[in-house]
Amino acid sequence: MTTDLDRLPLLIREIPDFPAPGVLFRDITPLLYDPPARRAVLDALAEAARDMGATLICGVESRGFIFGVPVAERLDVPFVPVRKPGKLPHDIVSVTYALEYGEGELEMHRHPPVQGHRVVIVDDLLATGGTASAAARLVEECGGQVAGYAFVVELAALEGRAALGERPAVALVTY
Repeated sequence: MTTDLDRLPLLIREIPDFPAPGVLFRDITPLLYDPPARRAVLDALAEAARDMGATLICGVESRGFIFGVPVAERLDVPFVPVRKPGKLPHDIVSVTYALEYGEGELEMHRHPPVQGHRVVIVDDLLATGGTASAAARLVEECGGQVAGYAFVVELAALEGRAALGERPAVALVTY
């Protein structure tokens, strides 16, 4: 019997040469359009976060918000966004990290606090692991404990899990 999660690879569209030549982009738009599959993905991510003992969900801009808020809602735990620079209006902590071609920067509010929480970082895609590990550095700098990571898609050839250390990481579909 085919489940909605089994259909997940069919709902992730491949777009060649986007955003640059040679890149094969994984587009989750068809997944977002499919309510039963979207619900199955959110339920699976919530189950993974529950199994990791999450007391707070952290979502990385911007697709991590799409999945992170409903996961936090399912677990009845707080949600904290991690954003690109200049998007948060209050007292922030920031981190710079390496990208394939340059540097990136992420920010998180210091308040409300993540201190004392077991945080699961949620995002749509694990590629090189740079963004997820940068989010983990923000959480730790603010006194939170990173309990693990939950992704919809993993691009295994890019070996992003290596950047995440020993923490648990769940990906619902791997390419």
